[in-house]
Amino acid sequence: MSEQSTPEQPVDTRVRVQGEPVDDFPATAPGAARGRVRPITVVGDEVLHRANRDVDPAMLGGAELSGLIDDMFLTMYAAEGVGLAGNQVGEDLRLFVYDCPDDDGVRHVGHVVNPVLAEREAGAALAVENEGCLSVPGPHAELPRAEYARVTGVDKDGAPVEIEGTGYFARCLQHETDHTYGRLYIDRLAARPRKKVLKQMNEMSADVFARREATAAKLREEGIGRG
Repeated sequence: MSEQSTPEQPVDTRVRVQGEPVDDFPATAPGAARGRVRPITVVGDEVLHRANRDVDPAMLGGAELSGLIDDMFLTMYAAEGVGLAGNQVGEDLRLFVYDCPDDDGVRHVGHVVNPVLAEREAGAALAVENEGCLSVPGPHAELPRAEYARVTGVDKDGAPVEIEGTGYFARCLQHETDHTYGRLYIDRLAARPRKKVLKQMNEMSADVFARREATAAKLREEGIGRG
């Protein structure tokens, strides 16, 4: 007797906002409209290369933290990224924002303050895929990452959050949490590919910066963000 096939369950493709499905969501996170584009730090900037401070509980629910998150979303969109950590806009604080699809095409949008990445289970599947970084403008390099990731933390108001992801979104969660501990993806590369990436960055960065300026200008024309 042949094995009976089981039909796959259809994927719920609704956008996940802070891990929860919603029926409708705009092309950019609403907070971006209130934000301003900030300069993105690059390899060599000190704040990128050390563990950052936890966000103080006194900041939760406050205008300063909310405004920072708005700025981070807009800066991420202007740079055509899918995730951005606090130290990438020069802030010595452990948080990140994201607007990233997974391998099923489901869009995930949100932010995590004081993120903690769950330890990878022994024998967990790894995927070797190209990875890049807004703070290493231009090049990409192959890097193994876990196929599944879970991050816990709080939102800007202090409410607990737990975000799970697979595939490309899992890679994003791991990459951004790494940032909060002062680790860039190139720090996980062997010496030769790391050197190659840095050489490519020097060759490509001017074009990348010009494209970011053009994208920021387009967003302003669309009424997204402050001047």
